Amino acid sequence: MRDTLEIEFGPIALPEGGSLVIPVLAERGLGAEARRLDAATDGLLTRAMRASRFTGKREETLAIPVPAGLAVDRVLLVGAGKPERLEEPALAAVGGSLVAALDRSGEEQAAVLVEPFAAEGVPPIEPATQVALGARLRAYRFGRYKTRDKPEQLPSLARVTVMCAEPDVARRHFERLAPVAEGVHLARDLVTEPPNVLTPVGFAERCTALAAHGVAVEIFDAERIADIGMRTILAVAQGSAAPPRVVAMRHWGAANPEDAPVAFVGKGITFDSGGLSIKTAGSMEDMKWDMGGAAVVVGLMHALAKRRAPLNVVGLVGLAENMPSGTAQRPGDVVTSLSGQTIEVLNTDAEGRLVLADLLWYVQEVYKPRRLINLATLTGAVIVALGHEHAGLFTNDDDLASRLGAAGRAVGEQVWRLPLAEAYDKELNSEIADVKNISGSRDGGSIIAAQFLQRFVQAGVPWAHLDIAGVTWAKKDSALAPKGGTGFGVRLLDRYVADHLEPREG
Repeated sequence: MRDTLEIEFGPIALPEGGSLVIPVLAERGLGAEARRLDAATDGLLTRAMRASRFTGKREETLAIPVPAGLAVDRVLLVGAGKPERLEEPALAAVGGSLVAALDRSGEEQAAVLVEPFAAEGVPPIEPATQVALGARLRAYRFGRYKTRDKPEQLPSLARVTVMCAEPDVARRHFERLAPVAEGVHLARDLVTEPPNVLTPVGFAERCTALAAHGVAVEIFDAERIADIGMRTILAVAQGSAAPPRVVAMRHWGAANPEDAPVAFVGKGITFDSGGLSIKTAGSMEDMKWDMGGAAVVVGLMHALAKRRAPLNVVGLVGLAENMPSGTAQRPGDVVTSLSGQTIEVLNTDAEGRLVLADLLWYVQEVYKPRRLINLATLTGAVIVALGHEHAGLFTNDDDLASRLGAAGRAVGEQVWRLPLAEAYDKELNSEIADVKNISGSRDGGSIIAAQFLQRFVQAGVPWAHLDIAGVTWAKKDSALAPKGGTGFGVRLLDRYVADHLEPREG
């Protein structure tokens, strides 16, 4: 079984053996090179398309057995969608679709021809690198606990060669994207691990692997967390036998080490029972991925460090279990946060915001970031509002909102901005403390949670909160990921950093 799908780049030529993959544009059909192959096979491709009603719509595939005398074993047509929508997500979907189609076929190698895109005004380098990225992303598999899979159940595809006009240039460009795919896979690994394995301590230990890429990793144990004064994290963790951890990760890549960093903060509840405000039994097993925000931060730090992003970055994750026991925090408790604000805990299942409150304050006090972005599987309400297609975006900065939205559209990880307003904030006023952790109703639950977080953001700090509860785990396959952990957020934030925070050459 493969560990990583091998990606190669080569010139446009008919491959010897394996599968030949031909992207097809809806409403345009075959490109010039594919038309020549079609003519040489007496119209094999066009006849097959007509017979199957294949139209080239995005992610559509058609496998065609080839006649004797042709060097390849099969031809696979992959729909690339309409030319006017031929953007990075559609191009990556070509690579993902070919892997999904061939991985259980017994095929071990494939060559994909990207020449049809050049005629549509798309620079030839973008199809090559994006198709390769899509293939690498879709080739993910979490199989470490599968002990009895039969050979035919294992992925067979080991190598994909992307044939393009400038393979050497494409190869160099892909070197920048490959660490991002690794970061996505790392985030998927973390959210997929069972909670008895990925405890707060186990998660923290996984973070130490980032040191191999130059990331400074510092782990705070429960005693250090208490000394710092992160009492809200301790309050969440006090019902569990598993001790909490906070992990600070630093990538210092700027030319000037004194440059203010950008900070990413992640909620890492490695299992969320709801505490004494216990959840119902149905789907509670899903709560192993309530650390999805922390997983994205770790995956992003891997990507930025390995591709040597030229800026300073801090990643901070708070790791705890939220469990019911005789020592668990109670509804009605009041806890004093690191900021000094007192919090009345009315629902122990609104624990993620408690963890983030101390993390946000700490990172601002210690690192003085120029941008602050947190990620969390924070509310079920965001799924009610947005389903599983968009993450909820809340921010105090219009420019940050615009740039995060643009980065999400560019890579196909969409966000939708939801409001913050004083009228919502008033719902959090407590009669006995500075703030309560929930409002008195279920209305606007995602907004109320974001308003709570904003109370721990210092004046003048551009901040964004991404509620990724609806996009962290997928219950069905997609073009770029099998069902399970998605790694949503790694590519979005890497693109945001690359487009708007890294210094421009020249």
